[in-house]
Formats: sequence, structure tokens, C-alpha cells
Amino acid sequence: MDFLDRIEEIAELRRVLDSKKTAKFIVVFGRRRLGKSTLLKKILDKSDVYYMASDLVTNIQINMLQDQLAVKYPEIGRGEYQSWEDLLLVLNSLTKSKFTLCLDEFPYMVKHSPELPSLLQRLIDSKGLNYNLIICGSSQRMMQELVLSKAEPLYGRADAIINLQPIPPVWLQEALHLSGRETVEEYSVWGGVPRYWELREEYDNLMEAIAHTMLSTTAVLYDEPKRLFLDDMTATVQSESLMSVIASGANRISEIAARMGRDATALSAPIDRLIQMNYVRREIPFGENPKKSRKGIYRINDPLMDFYYTFIIPNMSFIGRGRKHFVTELIETKFTEYVARHWEHLCREAVSGNALFGKIWDEAGRWRGTVPLPEADKNGKKFREMELDVVAESIDRKALLVGECKWTNPEIAGVLIEKLMSKASLLPMAQNKEIIPVLFLKEPPKDNFDNTYILLPDDVIRLSHGD
Repeated sequence: MDFLDRIEEIAELRRVLDSKKTAKFIVVFGRRRLGKSTLLKKILDKSDVYYMASDLVTNIQINMLQDQLAVKYPEIGRGEYQSWEDLLLVLNSLTKSKFTLCLDEFPYMVKHSPELPSLLQRLIDSKGLNYNLIICGSSQRMMQELVLSKAEPLYGRADAIINLQPIPPVWLQEALHLSGRETVEEYSVWGGVPRYWELREEYDNLMEAIAHTMLSTTAVLYDEPKRLFLDDMTATVQSESLMSVIASGANRISEIAARMGRDATALSAPIDRLIQMNYVRREIPFGENPKKSRKGIYRINDPLMDFYYTFIIPNMSFIGRGRKHFVTELIETKFTEYVARHWEHLCREAVSGNALFGKIWDEAGRWRGTVPLPEADKNGKKFREMELDVVAESIDRKALLVGECKWTNPEIAGVLIEKLMSKASLLPMAQNKEIIPVLFLKEPPKDNFDNTYILLPDDVIRLSHGD
């Protein structure tokens, strides 16, 4: 698979490294499989030195880096170095023209040499460093603490900090040559992680790829979440339990606590940690204050993890018995419903901060509540429970977008728009605002309804890239 996206990250790295003035210090981090190492190798040239650390004792690591540096500076290979300070200071004295030293998987180095961040701080603060330095790591927790915690030696020293994020679905569509509908389905499984895309590319279809990469105890992604948690979590069992409970449909903190037999207050810190790692998100109803709202619900944010805890964890006993075909059929029966919830999220993301229908829209959210009726219905009720998939207010506060998401066979758009406008007319926040009714549909509608306010998968995928 070709190298994809990362246009802004490459531009930023090159901008900083191309400086002719002082040596630069750059920090790159992000979860495994996102292509950090590939990105770094993309911007390094033949004069630079790239070192991939391992979970080995300090002396062995020093010797391994020494061997790498000796290719560029043969003199450095003749010495015996007892510490990182000895090696890096000698390197500094030998450096006649500025180059870049990249230390990948830096957390492994710190694990066995806790003094290393303080050493780097002294080198950076001395203003005498003769080479650029990049540190990179997959442990988001440790990397964030090293550079974002005021108590840490490297705080405030970085000339650039790049927190690598998943790639938008438009690149998956390009990489695998997919239709819009196929892209939504595939993205709901693999998310924006390029390594997963590479694995998927080896198979003829989605279900075959799922079967071979996840549905056996020897499959490459069978234990993937556990491996990811080992990078960042001290209590992996608790993290896995939380993910399983959320995937099973317990989305409110009270429900999660009840399922786990724990007090809700004891779960706030571990859930917050999962949110920081982008594995979980908290969804706030439209119009609610995120800091004060008690109506927030929790969803698994990472598609592969959502798929794993929805389909793999509950069926591990069958997978262990080799019942791959049974589990595949089970996935197929529930797959449309599974994709539908990711479709909703993609639709809200497509609206948020984007220009659509002549307006720029603020953060989009789901809305659910009770609205008063103009007059009592046939059952004598004066109130109605109502839910809307997508609601967003324009930046100028003059318009309200209300949307419905459908991941089903072709619909009759005219009927859906009529129902949507009827719902919108009852919303208290819609008063004195222009209402923009939008349908987010899996397929073009059956009728010849004006498609101005109809968005299909290709439209949503394009908007997810900010176009």
C-alpha cells in the first residue's frame, strides 16, 4: 500500500527541521499501527540516523545505538560508553554539520534509564546541541507526560509536538478503491489505522479479511486491544472490562457501574483515561453544556475496538473451538445494525465545523427529549418523546440543521423530509430559525425528491476530509 495522507504532519516536520538556526527538538506520538515510524522515515534523509529502541537493558541499547551512529561517524564505534550521557556528548563533539537523530519507541529507553529525560533537558537547555533530535513513542501516556506535564524535565522544550491521529475515511476509499457505501462499512471495522488497511488489502472481501485477521486464536489481530492497552494502561483488565460493558449497550455511567459492580465515582478516572487515548468518547446531547451535563453517554470511539468488543469478545469460546464460519454468519446477521451506528457518527462529524447549504455549522450532536404538542393527541397526551440523529446550529445562530441517518434499503425521501420537518417544528431551539432538513442515506431514495438536502456516503466521506 502506498504512503497515504500525513500532508500537514510532513509539512510541519520539514518546516521545523529545515531551520538553519539552532538544533530542534521534536516529539511525535500516537497509538500503535498509525504509521509513526513510516512517517519519520519519510522525512529523514541519508545523512540522518534512525534508531528503533527495544525493551532491553540500557547497556545493550547503548551498544545498538552506537552501532547505528558508527555508520555515520566511524570514530564513535571505537569507544566504550557506560551511559547515555557519554555516548550523546561524544556524538555532539563529532557533529560538524547538523543532522537529525531519531529515537523511536523512546519509552523503552526511559523504562530502563529514567534519567534520560533529564539528560536531554540539559543538552537542549545548553544551546550547544549540534544535531536535531526527534523522540517518538507508542505509549501515549508516557509521551504525553514527558512533554505536557509541568513536572517533567522536557516540558516546554519541544519545537514541535505531533500527536498522530487516525486517517480520514477518504484515504481508505482511495487505498482500497471502494464505493462510498463500501468505505463506510470498511471504516466501521478498520477505522483510520493504515496498518489495518494493509492487512485488509490482502483479502478479496471484508468478511474474508475479518475471518482471517480476527477469528482464530492465532490471527494477527486476535489480541489487538490487549496489546494496545499494555502500552498505556496499568490496569488492562479494568480497561477491557469497561470496553466490553460499553459495547454491550451500557452507555451511561450508572449503567456501566451497575454492570461492573463498582461505584460510579471509582470509574471516572479509568474512563477519562480511555477518552484521552481516543478509545472511548463521551457524547453530549445537542444544546447541553459538556462540563455540566449529566446526560452524556459513552461510546467506543475506535472502530476496530468497537468491532472487537461487539463481536469477538462475546464469541471467544466459539473462536477457541475453531467455529470461524459460525461467528462469521453471526457477524453478517448483525453487521448492518453495527454499521448504522458508525454511519450516524460519521454524519455528525461531517457536519461539525463544515460549510454546508450556504452555512457553517457548529458542533453537531444527537438530541433526545420531551417536547410539548400544540394540542393533545388522540390518547390525550400533551407531550411527546422525540429523538433526532443530527442537530447543529449555524455559526451565525440563524439556522438549525436537523438530520436523520438511515443505513437501510432505498427510502422515500419525501415522506422522511415531511416527518423531519414535523419533528423540527416542535423543537424549542428551532423557534425563529431557518430549518434545514437533511437526510443522510445509504442509497439514493426511491422517489424523485429534490436531492439538495440528501447526503449519500460519498458526500459524507468527502466532508469528513474537510472539503
